[in-house]
Amino acid sequence: MWLSERVQNLRPSGVRKIFDLARSVRDPVDLSLGEPDFDIPEVIREEGIRWIRKGFNKYTPSGGIPELRGKILRHLRDRGIICDDVIVTAGVTGGLLLALMVTLNPGDEIVIPDPYFVLYEYQTLLLGGKPVFFDTYPDFTIREADLKGALSDKTRIILINSPNNPTGAVYSKEDLDLVARLARKKNLLLFSDDVYDHFVFDRTGQRTYLGGLYENTVTFGGFSKNCGMTGWRLGFAAGPKAIIDSMVTMQQYVFSSVNSVAQKAALLALDYDTTALIDEFMRKRDLIYDGIKDRFRVVRPGGAFYLFPEAPGEDGDAFVERALEKKLFIIPGSVFSRRKSHMHISFAAAEDAIRKGIELLNTLA
Repeated sequence: MWLSERVQNLRPSGVRKIFDLARSVRDPVDLSLGEPDFDIPEVIREEGIRWIRKGFNKYTPSGGIPELRGKILRHLRDRGIICDDVIVTAGVTGGLLLALMVTLNPGDEIVIPDPYFVLYEYQTLLLGGKPVFFDTYPDFTIREADLKGALSDKTRIILINSPNNPTGAVYSKEDLDLVARLARKKNLLLFSDDVYDHFVFDRTGQRTYLGGLYENTVTFGGFSKNCGMTGWRLGFAAGPKAIIDSMVTMQQYVFSSVNSVAQKAALLALDYDTTALIDEFMRKRDLIYDGIKDRFRVVRPGGAFYLFPEAPGEDGDAFVERALEKKLFIIPGSVFSRRKSHMHISFAAAEDAIRKGIELLNTLA
């Protein structure tokens, strides 16, 4: 066997398995993948094309082009996020990998709320770390006893994703204050995955960012969700100077540099007004939530574009199998959790598909 022990411990992504299956089926009702159903706004597409034609097609500095780094830094600081420096990365996925590579030693533990985005577990395992999960069921909030119970002498990092994939939860100021307080007490590092930053449906009051509460936080963001730039693979990470400097060095050996024209287009994307897009997603959220809430136990998502309802009989795996028979593509909750009681539904889809999905879900229930 030529494969490393590292890869032998991995299994294919359950999300991608459903996505690939949906592509092979005629006329599916696909509520599976977390990809915006809108194209990159035309003005941003045209900006990328303009820089291609200008010949900006070569390698860029490993940390990203200086003008984009500077603009992202100002953008984050304007939101009250504490950060010394920023690196431009190959999506948030690439940023998380680099950050883990420069902060996590073999045997170190990273504490993650359950449910969680599957990437966190496997990137940690790839680097010899140990993911430790704490329960946020049934309402997907952070409770002090559960978080404290997950901490140990080996804890290095607490990772928070808000708005959350897969639940759509937006953690409250009290939740985030609790995380920051415990991290400061134990001198831990915080990772804040803010990739769904714009997708917050309750826009009243002052927004709280984890990165604004604690100086030893690495904040991750990107352009895949906010501007539909999934295929352009562009993200960023900001935080303490020593960590960002080390990530820039590491990027030289892992990714070399990131998409050149996407970085130029991102200068414009940072200023793009996404209000109309978010309002449309809020209407879709209300449509699907109101459409299934009488048949399913489901928490109304405050952000992102997902629901995480409890399956009938608390068997999400079995329910998803039945849904697939009806050409309804959703994802078992067990892909994102230690439990199999729930299922993951994306409303990043056309309204017609959502309505068909509601009908099928209620019929299956």
